[in-house]
Amino acid sequence: MTAVGPTLRVGIDIGGTKTHGVVIDEAGTIVEHWRSATGFGPHEVVAAAVTAVERLAEQRGVQASTFTSVGIGIPGRVDSRAGHVAHAVNLGLDDLDLGSQLEAMLGRSVRVENDVNAAALGAHHLLVPSESRSMAYLNLGTGLAAGLVLDGTLWRGARGVAGEIGHIPVDPRGELCACGQRGCLETLASGSALARLWPEGFVDGRPPLARELFASAESGAPAARRAADRIIENIAAAVRILVLTVDVDAVVIGGGLSSLGAPLLGGVRARLSADARTSPFLASLDLGERILLVPDGVDVAAVGAALVGAAGVAAPLQPSPALPRFAPVAPEVPV
Repeated sequence: MTAVGPTLRVGIDIGGTKTHGVVIDEAGTIVEHWRSATGFGPHEVVAAAVTAVERLAEQRGVQASTFTSVGIGIPGRVDSRAGHVAHAVNLGLDDLDLGSQLEAMLGRSVRVENDVNAAALGAHHLLVPSESRSMAYLNLGTGLAAGLVLDGTLWRGARGVAGEIGHIPVDPRGELCACGQRGCLETLASGSALARLWPEGFVDGRPPLARELFASAESGAPAARRAADRIIENIAAAVRILVLTVDVDAVVIGGGLSSLGAPLLGGVRARLSADARTSPFLASLDLGERILLVPDGVDVAAVGAALVGAAGVAAPLQPSPALPRFAPVAPEVPV
């Protein structure tokens, strides 16, 4: 009888500047990881993914063909069935059959998913108690979007745009958004909103960082305080939108801005508590108690990509034990 090898799943998170790959075992624990620059354009993106899988195999002392599954998380409009990626502007991708190209080069099936959706799966597996069947992952990076896990399953919506709450207009007279609307939530509560809300933070032409904004606000600078309050207010609005729309058990905040840690989480909870004091309806929802923050050093995106690859493969992952279990991972968006 041929011995059955260990269940090893690969997840590759392809970001605008870095590609991070992990190998997870049957319990969902990271046993290997690899990081490299992503590059720009179709050829470079494909090469970065292939290199990550090959290096992970070398580190583990196995052949890439022995991995149980391979999953990819990548920005842009993703057809997860076909493995097709479109409109990933920051990667220089407009029309790429990523899944089929990687399958041809790696000699095995590859599943591809939008990066925020993949991170949602990772966050649900790693951070949410097993009895909680629903979760929204609120990604606060350069943009703002959410991934939804309902009844333990990723919910993409009828046309794959479920969770695109960053393009809900909250100020019809506000700034023009890249989507063509005005006053979208993304223009007021994301990394790209910092420079717009705090122009005083520019240094030698460099846009301000979130840590600089919150440090300046803490020191008492009025303009910084107003900008920080505005960002907190609109992140709280995003949490409210998610709960009022799908009534999830938990809202997990991740992305580059989440590395602000306690100031961000405390500020959002304080804002939600203040709103609840004037609204018995909001008070009944316990919004602040539903929020979790991705801990620093926990890469939900790469783990989620591995879970994407595991979809439809035998030997499902066991419920995740308590954190921490992971090597430090830098945030995608500078803060």
